[in-house]
Amino acid sequence: MAAKKERLGRGLDVLIKDGSTKNKTVIKPTNNSGQKVPVTKIIASPWQPRNTFESSALNELTDSIKLHGILQPLLVRKVGSKFELIAGERRFRAAQAALLPSVPVVIIEASDENALELALIENLQREDLNAIEEAEGFALLLKKFKLTQEEVAKRVGKARASVANALRLLELPAEIRKYIVDGLLSVGHAKVLLAVEDKKEQALLAKRCIKDGLSVRMLERIVKKQALPPRKPRAEKSDLPSEYLHTLSDELHQYFGTNVRITPSKTLTNGRKVKGSIEIGFHNNDELDRLLSLVGYSAEL
Repeated sequence: MAAKKERLGRGLDVLIKDGSTKNKTVIKPTNNSGQKVPVTKIIASPWQPRNTFESSALNELTDSIKLHGILQPLLVRKVGSKFELIAGERRFRAAQAALLPSVPVVIIEASDENALELALIENLQREDLNAIEEAEGFALLLKKFKLTQEEVAKRVGKARASVANALRLLELPAEIRKYIVDGLLSVGHAKVLLAVEDKKEQALLAKRCIKDGLSVRMLERIVKKQALPPRKPRAEKSDLPSEYLHTLSDELHQYFGTNVRITPSKTLTNGRKVKGSIEIGFHNNDELDRLLSLVGYSAEL
């Protein structure tokens, strides 16, 4: 686990200790850090990237807090007479469920930008965010604070390509993004679906993956096959000139007194022959007998 935190760069502890990002002081503990504050004075953060919480895990944490209390303080900042939660959303929810009157907090001074940054880092370190929540957090840093993908990557300790790939997930329709959040589709499935330009086709393939339990590799094969250009019809040459075919059809129609369809034999480019056929229509047995006599056939009963 230590290696995963190392990949995220400086992390929460270092950011708070240094009090610096981009060589300027933006985050620092206040003199009131380490105290307890009433649960009713803590408000949710608009920068919280996490939207989904597994109920069973939250219930387990609630039971633990009832027995042992909160061992790790919540990270908050002062907003008016309230304290805005920056990190520790699960602990805060569990504390509410456990009916704790107050919780331990570390109060810091942080800008909106750094509040979001810290919330992202904490959840990434704990691997608490699903792929869509992570992408939405990156998008918020980009749009709200005018950061580049490179800057976002440095802030959260990820490669720029990882940030770019995560952001691409937000191009998927809302229906497919929800499948990912609900765990019905993997990020691997999502990346393959991104190669499909038609949104309706994306949705159909996503539903097929869920219904048929398609693996990422199976989905890749389907998408690759759909992307192939249609097979060209085999080159072929009719053995009868079209003008003669039309004349012959008219003459046979007059001779038999009924519809006659001629399909000429054909020669393929590789020299192979395709059979032709003559189709003569009739409406009843009497007409069949008439046609048979015209071709010189008589049934022996």
